[in-house]
Amino acid sequence: MMAPLKIGAHTLPHGLLLAPMAGVSDTSFRLLCRQYGAEYTVSEMVSAKALCFEQRSKATAPVRTAPLADILQKEAPMAIQLFGSEPDFMREAAMLLESGSYRGAKSECSPAAIDINMGCPVHKVVGNNEGSALMRDPERAAAIVRAVKDAVKLPVTAKIRAGWDENSKNAPEFAKRLEAAGADLITVHGRTRQQFYAPSSDNRVIAAVKRAVCIPVIGNGDLFCAADVRRMREETECDGVMIARGAMGNPFLFSEIIAMDEGKPYTPPTDKERIDTALFHAADMVKRKGERMGLAEARKHMLWYCKGLRGAAAAREALTHAESLDEIRTVLYALIGAN
Repeated sequence: MMAPLKIGAHTLPHGLLLAPMAGVSDTSFRLLCRQYGAEYTVSEMVSAKALCFEQRSKATAPVRTAPLADILQKEAPMAIQLFGSEPDFMREAAMLLESGSYRGAKSECSPAAIDINMGCPVHKVVGNNEGSALMRDPERAAAIVRAVKDAVKLPVTAKIRAGWDENSKNAPEFAKRLEAAGADLITVHGRTRQQFYAPSSDNRVIAAVKRAVCIPVIGNGDLFCAADVRRMREETECDGVMIARGAMGNPFLFSEIIAMDEGKPYTPPTDKERIDTALFHAADMVKRKGERMGLAEARKHMLWYCKGLRGAAAAREALTHAESLDEIRTVLYALIGAN
């Protein structure tokens, strides 16, 4: 078992972090992963510019960005992940988040850190020179970290990739620039932006970053079981691991890793326990977001929970078109022969 990881005032005994995943790691998912052992969570991406402009709009204008940064006491410690390409907006947004005093804020506690997204590969983010596009502009990336670090007392962390493409794998040098600018921790996904999520994540990149800097390094990429985590730790000597897609439909993964760390036997959930968890998850999403939006966003989670179960392919269409929690419950219980 690795040494405990410290992030600011927080100590993570097993170094287990839940990744920020747009459209996935909302409040319901974060709380569920915390229940099964995640020690630290990160918000979905929050646009720095959108948050700032939202505060400048009329008091009667709708608030859409601020709720993404809401933190419940039960899910703390939790970092807020900001994305943007302009240091001034990033500074202003970070200050707002640290203060907790802005229009639409409903957090029960302060963020554990401000995390800066320098790894998102999607076109609409990269097209604005944000996310992993910053891997091509180390000077701007460092300026963003410096601006945020100078503005807040919270730890400032960053999530990066191996590089932009196969010909520009610059993660070690890039990480050193961020460390010099004041970054307190760096998470590394072992793929370039051009690779998106295939082929396999390269642990050698994470290991190279770990050798290059003195601040904690978190490994991320292709962690789907406890054995994957053990392998990453051994191959990279990383200070912690960040679980992303491996937790989708499988929040139990955190319990599996903890059991491995503590030398205890791990019993996977039964099919009934898996489905009961899926239904609890869906119900909580509906409770927090309303039936229309909650169901729309819960459907993809239900498909992930069903993966690997006999008959899941046949149930996929019914789940995709389910219009109520009762319909989802009927489909899922039929899948496992329960009632």
